[in-house]
Amino acid sequence: MRTPDVFIKGLGVFLPGTVTVEEAVEKGWYPAFEAELHELGGAAVAGATPAPEMALRAAREAYERCGHRPGDTDLLLYADSWHQGPDGWQPQYHLQRHLVGDDVLAVEVRQGCNGMFGALELGAGYLRGRAAGAGGGRAATALLVAADNFGTPMMDRWTMGPGYVAGDAACAVLLTTEPSFARLLAVGSAAVSEAEQMHRGAEPLFPPGPTTGRPLDFRARNAEFKEAALADGVGTGALVRVHGRTLELVERTLSEAGIGLGDVTRVAYMNYSREIVEQRCMAALGLPLEKSTWEFGRTVGHLGAGDQVVSLDHLLRTGELGPGDHLLMLGVGPGVTLSCAVVRILRSAPWCS
Repeated sequence: MRTPDVFIKGLGVFLPGTVTVEEAVEKGWYPAFEAELHELGGAAVAGATPAPEMALRAAREAYERCGHRPGDTDLLLYADSWHQGPDGWQPQYHLQRHLVGDDVLAVEVRQGCNGMFGALELGAGYLRGRAAGAGGGRAATALLVAADNFGTPMMDRWTMGPGYVAGDAACAVLLTTEPSFARLLAVGSAAVSEAEQMHRGAEPLFPPGPTTGRPLDFRARNAEFKEAALADGVGTGALVRVHGRTLELVERTLSEAGIGLGDVTRVAYMNYSREIVEQRCMAALGLPLEKSTWEFGRTVGHLGAGDQVVSLDHLLRTGELGPGDHLLMLGVGPGVTLSCAVVRILRSAPWCS
């Protein structure tokens, strides 16, 4: 989806301190051979700070950095991939009560690791529709947040999945139709639904695992999926199609953005191991690992739906992205869903000047 009339006005991040892989190995949390194999550096750990509180802090920073009034917000989208609080309660209303007020449509986005991409796509569509009927009023604004704290009894962040460890974080994006420092050129998604068992494994659909106290273990589920794939051959073909559809999605999104792969300055992918980032993403695109955000991502862990936005904030603050640069954001999530977005930096962010 082309989105040349949608801009990024503000960014906010809550990133707690990290526990290093060396410490995790020393305490027996993380196998030493995996530390050597995957070359990860650590994971951000929030302790007992609730994910909705982390989201609130990131959102406040986004507003403060760009001087936007929280009350002038038209949409709130809250992306998450892990439990946020009491069952039956939804986290977006914590931000509505303490920040943006009640005259805002607030919706939780449950799209796993690709939740922020879904929020970008939904938010951009909402803002463009609102702008078309505004009749010269103020620019429309959407607050998109993603937050997760994985430090819970049913989750082991150090063995959550193959090739990554889970980190806690929150991030916030202020999308607007008002020209600002960065433009969202295009955002899109695709799916290979025949591979949905990859994240389900052999677990029954009912009763749901959290209601029985069953821990989440993507390693076991992946192994069960591969076993099933060998048995019927369907899963193997699905994995090949994931690769092919990813390349198709990137090509389509770049075309919608009006740029080519050679115009891409940096690539923000999932905060996974070196071999995954290098082989499944960068080599597949024909780009060197140095253009990725792996060196940063390896230090904080896989941050649920926040990897790419937290990396964008890091690149801006460190001066690794500047005016005229393009960031390609790419993600893979349960579904299997594939997501892509292109951001052009127009000028220095106000808080980085």
